[in-house]
Amino acid sequence: APPCSFARPVPPPQSGWERLRELWRRDERQRLPEETVNMAKGAFTGGLAGWLYGGLPAFRRARAAFVSGSHGELFQNRAHALQSAHQAGLRGFIRYGWRWSWRVATFVTIFNMVSTGLSVYRNKTTISNFASAGAFTGALFRMHLGLQGLAGGFLFGAAFGIPAGGLLMGVQSLAGESLQEKRVRERRELYEQKLAEWQSRLNVTEVLGETESSTQGGLETESKRI
Repeated sequence: APPCSFARPVPPPQSGWERLRELWRRDERQRLPEETVNMAKGAFTGGLAGWLYGGLPAFRRARAAFVSGSHGELFQNRAHALQSAHQAGLRGFIRYGWRWSWRVATFVTIFNMVSTGLSVYRNKTTISNFASAGAFTGALFRMHLGLQGLAGGFLFGAAFGIPAGGLLMGVQSLAGESLQEKRVRERRELYEQKLAEWQSRLNVTEVLGETESSTQGGLETESKRI
């Protein structure tokens, strides 16, 4: 076996910055950490929810506006008229759905990145992490409106972060442990497993070394006798 296989396993990260760097590293199976995967899932879900939130009302409004404004137009038949109204609604759905989609996806992504980063850095999950993440994200989205917008976004974000964090923590508590606690436990168990394997390999190597030394010593004694 190569010498690196006998290197002592590296213990789990102890500092907050080391834990943050681990968020973007793949493990031995080339898998990203669960927190990072959840952030990507949250961005997708937020984008989809935003698209539906903005797109569905826009679809209905655009379709109704087309119907009310097309009384003087001539259509080939009723199906053609319905198709034209549907197309008008679909254009509204895509246009306004996209506007809401990227905004909600961006908000959710920043919120999740900050709250997850705080939990990983502090090595614990608390409501204050989510309140801080919400306040930061809300202020960031409203800062272009000046100081008043910044303050309003700060308060709105904090008000959003507290119940959202409480809901997430409640869901995680049903599993018996938070995501951060699960991550710490899995790190510790993996390190202990690697350490036991390393010690086992080391003991085997020492036994083989002693056996080889005694064998060589016996051969040298026999050669002297001859």
